[in-house]
Amino acid sequence: MNPIRYDTDAEGIVTLTFDAPGAPVNTMTQAWTDAMTAAVDRIIADKDKITGVILASAKKTFFAGAELKDVLKLTAAQGPRWYKEIEQTKRDFRRLETCGRPVVAAVAGAALGGGWELALSAHCRIALDEARITLGLPEVTLGLLPGACGVTKLVRLLGLEAALPILMEGKTFNPRQMHELGLVQELADSPDDMFARARAWIRANPGAQQPWDVKGYRIPGGSPDSPKIAQMLALAPAITIEKTRGLLPAPEAIMACAVEGARVDFDTAARIESRYLIKLAVGQVAKNLITLFFNQTAIRSGASRPKDVPKWKATRVGILGAGMMGSGIAWANASRGIACVLKDVSQEAADKGKSYSAKLLDKQIQRGRSDPTRAGQILSMISATASSDDLAGCDLIIEAVFEKRDLKAQVTREAEPQLAPGGFFASNTSTLPISGLAQASARPEKFIGLHFFSPVDKMALVEIIKGEKTDAETLARAYDYVQQIGKTPIVVNDSRGFYTSRTFGTFVREGACMLEEGIPAAVIENAARAAGMPVGPLSVIDETSMSLSVHVMNQTRADLAAEGKTYVPQPGEALFERMVNEFKRPGRAAGGGFYDYPAGGKKSLWPGLRQFARDGVTWDMEELKHRFLYRQAIETARCLEEGVLMTVHDANIGSIFGIGFPSWTGGALQYINSEGLAAFVSRADALAAKFGERFKVPQLVRERAARNEALV
Repeated sequence: MNPIRYDTDAEGIVTLTFDAPGAPVNTMTQAWTDAMTAAVDRIIADKDKITGVILASAKKTFFAGAELKDVLKLTAAQGPRWYKEIEQTKRDFRRLETCGRPVVAAVAGAALGGGWELALSAHCRIALDEARITLGLPEVTLGLLPGACGVTKLVRLLGLEAALPILMEGKTFNPRQMHELGLVQELADSPDDMFARARAWIRANPGAQQPWDVKGYRIPGGSPDSPKIAQMLALAPAITIEKTRGLLPAPEAIMACAVEGARVDFDTAARIESRYLIKLAVGQVAKNLITLFFNQTAIRSGASRPKDVPKWKATRVGILGAGMMGSGIAWANASRGIACVLKDVSQEAADKGKSYSAKLLDKQIQRGRSDPTRAGQILSMISATASSDDLAGCDLIIEAVFEKRDLKAQVTREAEPQLAPGGFFASNTSTLPISGLAQASARPEKFIGLHFFSPVDKMALVEIIKGEKTDAETLARAYDYVQQIGKTPIVVNDSRGFYTSRTFGTFVREGACMLEEGIPAAVIENAARAAGMPVGPLSVIDETSMSLSVHVMNQTRADLAAEGKTYVPQPGEALFERMVNEFKRPGRAAGGGFYDYPAGGKKSLWPGLRQFARDGVTWDMEELKHRFLYRQAIETARCLEEGVLMTVHDANIGSIFGIGFPSWTGGALQYINSEGLAAFVSRADALAAKFGERFKVPQLVRERAARNEALV
């Protein structure tokens, strides 16, 4: 079946309806590309019989763009063939917009990437006025650039200064926002209104042309050589490198493509764009980011959720502990319209926790993102209390008290009886095994871990931890709840530290090991950032509190001793204990850690760290970066081998959104894949020989490497 229907009405208006057979969305497959060529051929042949063209879709979306699975398979050797295919699509778009007849895109659904570029091939875009519809060019988030004239056209429609931030950040918009930008010409109330407007526009604009085809056209805001634009472009590359650290090639390619294209005619600019796109598409970073996109899609679709449990929504949630975590969880519920009860030991403490949401709302109001009425509605969803009786009827209760086993057991026993029939209980622990905490529960099958990340209002991930007795219904409902509050769930099996805390520990401990080796603290921090980590290990352990880490170590010692086992300290842990116990520098909250935090001033490395310096110590920056990345990737693979992690997609998403593993890698396990398993094993073995057993590769990876298989 043809993926494009060609219909002509009595007025001579042709409607090209995109409707890929058997597919939920329209994509730029080879079949579609060939059909588009044939449709444009027919339009040109029938030019004297037609008065205009409407581009429309029979799907819920307008057009989804390129088939990303094809990009994953693309090799450098296939680059020339793919270049020809891209140029074919662009020729068809160009022939359509220069056919001598007005072309209107009737956009009733999402149009992203190639879909929006298709819409830009029309002289006019009319869209349904619905906030749910997403439009734009997010290719940079996939390591690509808009290669079907998206860069070339946006620069010519908006100018370099306005277009570059949109292109380089992958911003998307709803139809009303696009209308304000001037990229959607009209908004429609209904599909009938949209098509009526399209026909009216065609009648009123028989000689429509693209702006760049009109004689005397100039790029808005000036060319790259105009003083204002030249000044902006002189600074832009340095700002971009500072943001990407040179690890994400797409933003740099977009900037170069836009500037070079602005110096030449439209058709030459379009060819320049194709060349930049091919270079990105055959690169590994694009493949990593596309894999990450598919991993995110798997999680959104509930790939780790039990399939035979009906969908569920929370209506009333109890939160035990109004500290930073509990207050953040209350905000996550209230801001999504879920009534919640925030309980602490005193009314004063509970009210203080509720004020956290009030402060966030004040900031939103100041920035024009909310209003007093909306703020009042959100705050009304939070009931602050010191009484357990007020938890009655909650269908979910989450404890977010300090990481002390006895305290968690106490609040569990007090609050659990208040659950509504069928309700379940969750612990927001970051390290303590859920199965052990569930021993305080009267119904361990309805007990689960929900590990939120701080600050909750900014962090997207929630790690769901299955205890030994957690049943499928509780897991499914926990998954649904996390999505209900707009967070991203990953599912792991119970283990000390679970996945994220366990792997995060390897990052900060590796930094401590380097410091003990005599490597300067500034070099350690810079090496981590150069690898793509958001912040250095010494800075992040200051923020998360070394005293908490030491407390967790002590709790682990006690737990293992109770089991008749001996605690074996990990390399680097002793330094944290010295910082807390000997140097009295447990972290930022206590006034100082590896850094000093002067009041009103900028933080700086604690001068006392010079005592760790050693004469004659040398280092290799690439090796330091590898140590950070390999150590975390190896621990992630161990979690997969041990069954803590059950899927590769949970590992990749958890590593990036939970512990800040660099996005350019696509995630910790995708990093191993992208390095090549055999090469990864070889490099890890060299690191193990030099630095110890912590770099030993799990047998799972060795076996896959021997079979030349990836971790999927």
